[in-house]
Amino acid sequence: MKLYGKNPVIERLKSNPKTIRRIMIDEDHVDLAYIRKKCNQHGISVQPVPHSKIQRLAQNLNTQGILAEIEDFIYMAIDELLANALEKKRVPVFLDNLNDPQNLGGIIRTCGALGFFDIILPTAESVSVTESVLRVACGGENYLSVAKVSNLGNAIEKAKKMGFWIVGTVVEEARSLTELTLQFPLGLVMGSEEKGVRDIILKKLDAQVMIPMKNQRMSLNVAHATSILCYEIVRQKK
Repeated sequence: MKLYGKNPVIERLKSNPKTIRRIMIDEDHVDLAYIRKKCNQHGISVQPVPHSKIQRLAQNLNTQGILAEIEDFIYMAIDELLANALEKKRVPVFLDNLNDPQNLGGIIRTCGALGFFDIILPTAESVSVTESVLRVACGGENYLSVAKVSNLGNAIEKAKKMGFWIVGTVVEEARSLTELTLQFPLGLVMGSEEKGVRDIILKKLDAQVMIPMKNQRMSLNVAHATSILCYEIVRQKK
């Protein structure tokens, strides 16, 4: 996999340098002294290359003059993720059939920045952690675990048996987020961009919640909605 952009590469160097195979730096770029220093500390190869090569490898996306070749993303087993979440008081976020890499990247960035969160994705009809996702995540993937499961409903049932209280978001006819006292250990379910949380998953929720908005005709995409929910979770958790 390729990781490009100054901040994503710096975060990877700080938190997970063993996954970096080599780093290519635009030979005309002079503002990357910190990255060169960290690479020397960890024995990571740094290769100056022409600007045209970096742009070609990154398919003309903005690389800020840096591109890293990294190991493929490693998913955690669901049993391990839930056990770790229970022990360390983290919140598993179940994403019900998201399809947009931008949204998944935004969610990973938010969850990584706030802390206390991990992510569960279905294996079918769902986006995976790709280079495009990592570009938007901006390093957030280094601060959480991600599991992929064949049946999201079964994963939620497994979490409930372990004691997690499962709350999910709906558009209307639910408790307002400002009125709901969350129970911990907690699991959060977020729906897909177009269909929301599927009916089969709604039946497994312990509580349904909606984000209060003055302009009901407006809507939030799933990445923005997840940010609001996760912030409230952190606020109540403390």
